[in-house]
Amino acid sequence: MSDILNVTVSKQAAPAQWGTNNSISMNAEGQVIHLTDTDYKSQLSTIQTSARQIQSLGVNAVALTKAWDIEQQWSFYLGFTTAKGGQTVVWAEGDTTELNNRKLAFDWSKNVTNQSPQDMYPLALANSAINLITELAPDCVTHEIVMGDDLLENGWVGLHSVGRASIHPPVMLTLDYNPTKDKNAPISTALVGKGITFDSGGYSIKASEGMLSMKCDMGGAATVTAALALAISRGLNKRVKLILCCAENLIGGNAYKLGDILTYKNGTTVEIVNTDAEGRVVLADGLLHAGELKAQRVINAATLTGAAMMAVGSDYNAVFGLDKPFVAQGLQAAELEFEGAWALPLEKFHQKACPSPYADTANSRAQKGGGQGGASNAAGFLSRFVSNEGQNWLHFDLAGAFNPAGNGKYSAGATGMGVRTIARILLDD
Repeated sequence: MSDILNVTVSKQAAPAQWGTNNSISMNAEGQVIHLTDTDYKSQLSTIQTSARQIQSLGVNAVALTKAWDIEQQWSFYLGFTTAKGGQTVVWAEGDTTELNNRKLAFDWSKNVTNQSPQDMYPLALANSAINLITELAPDCVTHEIVMGDDLLENGWVGLHSVGRASIHPPVMLTLDYNPTKDKNAPISTALVGKGITFDSGGYSIKASEGMLSMKCDMGGAATVTAALALAISRGLNKRVKLILCCAENLIGGNAYKLGDILTYKNGTTVEIVNTDAEGRVVLADGLLHAGELKAQRVINAATLTGAAMMAVGSDYNAVFGLDKPFVAQGLQAAELEFEGAWALPLEKFHQKACPSPYADTANSRAQKGGGQGGASNAAGFLSRFVSNEGQNWLHFDLAGAFNPAGNGKYSAGATGMGVRTIARILLDD
């Protein structure tokens, strides 16, 4: 007897003995998922929740048999896999290239995000990203790492300040994917990722239950790296710079403190009123670096604010930008890739939403969660460090990238949501 359970999909309702509106039944051939809703997105949701139910019964090996399309198979994979791993999905017959490309990118993204912070520290994250992209395109990749006190010599005061209290020094990785081999080729896009491999909150310390899942705070770096990997697998032929801002936000005698004032490369002064609003502090350096590189477009991603999670829940990522056509392009990419994305407000006046009597701006408001409009205020802070008045810049606040506990669609841990969206944008003209 085979150890692999066969799973099929059907447009017919489950037999009556399985109960009214039950989406799962079983026959002599194996498990059947019943798709009675005429809306395609709802069908994909049914497949994903059914896959979660099947795996929760202890099933860890399935073969998708008979008629499955690519999106149906992928929805099953998302629901079936867990942070512990050990699941096997045999794709249905047909061209599986795209599915395997997604699996490579998503598995990497989820694995590095779910790893223990004792193993996934700043330099380890940077090296893992280098290895992933280099293996995909060994002749097209170069990189530079700036680490520890060398960050100060390069003017990256935000990243250095956040990470200096850890025994694992902070790291800025700049990876150049250049398939043209022309060193003067224009940079189509700069990807900037928040890589906080563990976030205690610093002196604005988190409660234990909030700190427990903070290995996920490098989800932005994982997302943009995996997006680049997927785009390369799909045939990306444009130059892209990957900038990862990696640090541990810890407490120590040399940690950055409330009341500190940082002066960034562009002259902007920032008062630290919340050391737990560190993501924007490190991303500011990454965005300034993207501007120095004169990238034609800039996309940053971060698990940045709880406010975004409160606004859009875990089924969406929040999207911000001053360039409204670019925001629309990002939302369209998410729609085409069957990922949740929703635009939240961002205008120039949000740059002034965190005033300071001592500096040009504070890094947050001195209120729990950053006060009202916290996600927009964080985006407004970031927009101070973007070139060209925010044109061709997109900010993803990754509300859907990680679940501390399992739910109907995902097991506990990283989801990879956002990888496909950003990969598609990279391939768009």
